[in-house]
Amino acid sequence: MTLDAHVVCSVGTLDLDMALTAADGDIVAVLGPNGAGKSSLLRALAGLRPLDAGHIRLDGATLDDPVHRVFVPPERRPVGFVFQDYLLFANLSALENVAFGLRARGMSGREARRQAVEWIERVGLTDHARHLPSALSGGQAQRVALARALATKPRLLLLDEPLAALDAATKAAVRRDLRRHLAAFAGVRLIVTHDPTDAYALADRVIIVEHGRVTQEGTLAEVAARPRSRYVADLVGVNMVRGVAGSGVVWTADGAQIVTSDDTAGDVFVVIQPRSVALYRTPPDGSPRNVWPLTVSDIDLHSRRVRLDGEIPLVAEVTPAALDDLGLRPGDRIWASVKATEVVVYLA
Repeated sequence: MTLDAHVVCSVGTLDLDMALTAADGDIVAVLGPNGAGKSSLLRALAGLRPLDAGHIRLDGATLDDPVHRVFVPPERRPVGFVFQDYLLFANLSALENVAFGLRARGMSGREARRQAVEWIERVGLTDHARHLPSALSGGQAQRVALARALATKPRLLLLDEPLAALDAATKAAVRRDLRRHLAAFAGVRLIVTHDPTDAYALADRVIIVEHGRVTQEGTLAEVAARPRSRYVADLVGVNMVRGVAGSGVVWTADGAQIVTSDDTAGDVFVVIQPRSVALYRTPPDGSPRNVWPLTVSDIDLHSRRVRLDGEIPLVAEVTPAALDDLGLRPGDRIWASVKATEVVVYLA
């Protein structure tokens, strides 16, 4: 593996203890709630926050190992960093910002400027080379920051919320450009984001970080299929319940029951897709195995999702016609039904 890291350090009241590996060509998205330790992980990898324990190795070279008293300072690490707010020097032009990263690594001013011109051309900003950051759009500033990071030819590229500062109208186009630039970089790429759309569009693999720990990793599809925390379930938009399974039934901690078509036994997670939840004003006819009386707590007309509270809290996804027919309002009592064959069960 090109990157082999075990990051152990304290950041205020948060204790980080995260292990990760990645190989050349990997694009890994790091997702997690605010305060989970995502940005602190990147800062540790960059050498901006020394480890208390563990190690960071890149291409077999040790960058940080407290036990063996090894610490390579940030400016000597083959690591590029694109910060969330880009951190461009306000008094330097776009070209000079890119050249600064090269000069900081000991390159002569003449050569740094020559290579900076090449990088400004690569990211399509030749016409803006002499502009100060204040004259650049958010997408242009991001490209300058990316060029500055890539110009030093790093082996590890770190991007902290690279699209967060952009408005919705700009984000899609910049995301496409970013994917193209990242594809041309041969090393390891680590992207912190809170948006699963960014992870899906940019990364090959995701790492979920919660409370300073890695709680789940894999492709986004793998993580979405079997979420292992409430954060992940909410992130990918599915219903998740934890309980104890046996004889085709899952009992929750509150005593509610979910009938399944699965024979898994023990502590389990249950996942129900919102589109699998049917809603009725009166108890449904026939003999559906799972029927619960619930209360409408919120309705999102844009996503057509109805949030329901009760013994099995659920989110249902319904059609516009169904919303009109049901005439739902927050506070309404409703019946929710889910087929046993639509319930996914896996061990916790």
